[in-house]
Amino acid sequence: MPFTVFLKPFLGLIAFIVYTLNKTMRIKSLLFTTVWLSALACTAGPNDVPLTEKDTEPIRVKAELVNDKLKNPWGMAFLPDGRILITEKEGRIVLLENGEIVNDNVAGGPSSVVRGQGGLLDIELHPNFENNRWVYFTYASNEGDGDGAMTALSRAQWNGSAFENHEVLYKGSPNTRASQHFGSRIAFDRDNHVYFSIGDRGNRDGNPQDITRDGGKIYRLNDDGSIPADNPFIGHKGAKEAIYSYGHRNPQGLAMHPETGAIWSHEHGPQGGDELNLIKKGANYGWPVITYGVNYGGSPITDETTRPGMEQPVTYWVPSIAPCGMAIVHQSNYEGWDGNIIVGSLKFNYLVRLVVEDDEVVAEEKIAKGIGRVRNVEMGNDGYLYVGVEGGGLYRLVAD
Repeated sequence: MPFTVFLKPFLGLIAFIVYTLNKTMRIKSLLFTTVWLSALACTAGPNDVPLTEKDTEPIRVKAELVNDKLKNPWGMAFLPDGRILITEKEGRIVLLENGEIVNDNVAGGPSSVVRGQGGLLDIELHPNFENNRWVYFTYASNEGDGDGAMTALSRAQWNGSAFENHEVLYKGSPNTRASQHFGSRIAFDRDNHVYFSIGDRGNRDGNPQDITRDGGKIYRLNDDGSIPADNPFIGHKGAKEAIYSYGHRNPQGLAMHPETGAIWSHEHGPQGGDELNLIKKGANYGWPVITYGVNYGGSPITDETTRPGMEQPVTYWVPSIAPCGMAIVHQSNYEGWDGNIIVGSLKFNYLVRLVVEDDEVVAEEKIAKGIGRVRNVEMGNDGYLYVGVEGGGLYRLVAD
């Protein structure tokens, strides 16, 4: 067992003492931050599992440029014919064929607005796409009540060159002029329910813990936009019945594990405390009541990292890596990687490969270091991982 595991309780005690003094004696927040983050940095995750490289020869991969003309590739969907649909945050849908842009503004998709972190966000094919041709989108929309925008989920049918029959399935409300935390990723489960995320929209005290309000939630709908009869908050007075889980900050990773069927998500923490979560029906993930992070600048949000009735993350990152995009490796060209979770880092310009056994993270490896600000990572239907990079375009990970 690593020495830091023995050291952790003592550092945690010191952090708590300093926190108490900070409230009563108003000592400088810098001292608090230093001790608090030092204590949390010694953690290997909620289960104290040391995150180290596996005792096997690691596969060496390199990032191969596919297209450098993309500006901010937020989402990508791989068509059965090998072409790729990519959302640009500014509001365009781009079609790639053999690495070349063949249409830089595909018609018929959603009308989004660019507001801070919001714009045209994720894109996902229906699991039965080859028969029904449905494609799903999340985006910032100014439709509905209030000034500003809020995250929406919609779908449209692909006709081979454009979209038809666009329809909005869910629109968060009310609109707000806040510029942050729109979410938003899309995933399907084995029963073709569609899941999507909306961040807390900068209102951490009002949205995440209140199931009568949108924001800070992961939602679950039938593929036609209707609400499943077994959703956890059906019949609760005033509840948004599309909610599946709550207490989230800003989830920008969402995927179904192809082997277990479980839904996984990751979300941005504040300063520290980014989380990887296994999403459970009706569960409360604690934000902002519990967190492993602090406010930007170092002041405390809470002195609680656990509370009964609130879920712990499977693992977390201190300092923050700013996670965005997530893929679960399957049917891949990477020997021994199937079942691993790949997470992008906006902050540190790399990918994190997480080895998962029995729903616990047992090892971590940084790959594709220096690739740039990772906005998205997806498994292609050719067995390779594709990475969207802000200002850098699209890359594919190949053997080095």
